[in-house]
Amino acid sequence: MRFDTKIAIVVHEELAAWQKLNVTAFLAGGLVAAAPELGGRAYRDASGKVYGPLVRQPILIFAATSADLARVLRRAGEAGLTPSLYTRDLFATGHDEANRAAVEAVPTEALDLVGIALHGERKGVDKAIKGLKLHP
Repeated sequence: MRFDTKIAIVVHEELAAWQKLNVTAFLAGGLVAAAPELGGRAYRDASGKVYGPLVRQPILIFAATSADLARVLRRAGEAGLTPSLYTRDLFATGHDEANRAAVEAVPTEALDLVGIALHGERKGVDKAIKGLKLHP
């Protein structure tokens, strides 16, 4: 099935494995919060047991350097996308309010990005992530 939209999460390649997973989970959750239509319906097995929903379309995960992440952020803005982001400072915060304050304290060009999530029209997302490779 081909979707009109695309979801891409870009994660800094030098993070520890647990950090990559943490950043990816936070960013995926942020995308669904921003676009509730991304959430699918609940699952039910053949025994009738109900399970929680998943995101309704594939999420592609890309590896990136700091320079790549800055470029993706710039291109996302040029494409009219509203990215979700995760900065290195957020590893030291403990809740959402502190996260927002940590990001708000830093100008765009100085953000120490370790993850960006994008959802939007395929063409716009493709332009933003052009040149990146899927995470191994």
